[in-house]
Amino acid sequence: MMAVPGVLFFIVFHYVPLYGILIAFKKYNLYQGFAGSPWVGLDNFTKLFAMSGFTRALKNTIIISFYQLVFAFPAPIILAILLNEVRHMLYKRFVQTVIYLPHFVSWVVISGILYAFFSPSTGVIKEAAEWFGYEGAVINFLGSKEYFRGLLVISNIWKEAGFGTVLYLATIAAIDTQLYEAAKVDGAKKLQQIWHITLPGLRTTIVILLIFRVGNILNAGLDQVYALYNPQVFEVSEILDTFVYKLAFEEAKYDLSTATGVFKSIIGLVLVLITNYIAKKIDRDSGLI
Repeated sequence: MMAVPGVLFFIVFHYVPLYGILIAFKKYNLYQGFAGSPWVGLDNFTKLFAMSGFTRALKNTIIISFYQLVFAFPAPIILAILLNEVRHMLYKRFVQTVIYLPHFVSWVVISGILYAFFSPSTGVIKEAAEWFGYEGAVINFLGSKEYFRGLLVISNIWKEAGFGTVLYLATIAAIDTQLYEAAKVDGAKKLQQIWHITLPGLRTTIVILLIFRVGNILNAGLDQVYALYNPQVFEVSEILDTFVYKLAFEEAKYDLSTATGVFKSIIGLVLVLITNYIAKKIDRDSGLI
């Protein structure tokens, strides 16, 4: 009975909508509906791959996701290890609360905070620079093609890294403390204990989450990008999710937007299988299946 709500959630929101995949293979007409719209096979995919906007969105998605994978994925791991070494419980709980809070703030609010900091005319950085006597122009990070992707990565780390430590801390708590005691007796320093005990204990969790992250490499974060990007940085910030949003809700091209979603799902599935295969080859105890 306890499993029923979870099962119903997946059935209603993940399996029933699979019927909508048919739109990707039809010239969809809103008035004709699913059954009445004519089949066109793979024509929608052919049109999609020929669109310059799709190519740009795919390139930006891969680049941003790669940055997130390299810089944002290790952040919760490092933070969890550091928190685990804090022995003052009151201070540890205070730090955990502080770093968890940004996760519960929407990207719309965070975009307002970032604008308040980085606005080239009224931002905190501008005011601070003037207070120190600087009279020149400050960098418009939100409108700069050079810095915008970095801002996405840094803001994502600030928002999600703290909450991402929950699973790692739970895994660390399950490691036998006698291993640390034995390591101390053998003269192992703190870094040696982390390298030889903590990280091996986290290995399975890290591998599983890495597989999930690689499988979602074409999901660069619609809510974050849509809340932060602007016409000045469309060239480097337009991702597949925002591309699909525009196709569906601004141009009403539901067939092309669905084809994009199917393309993302297929690539994600292939990447998960490849990553899982490599993980199993390296360590038989790792991986999903």
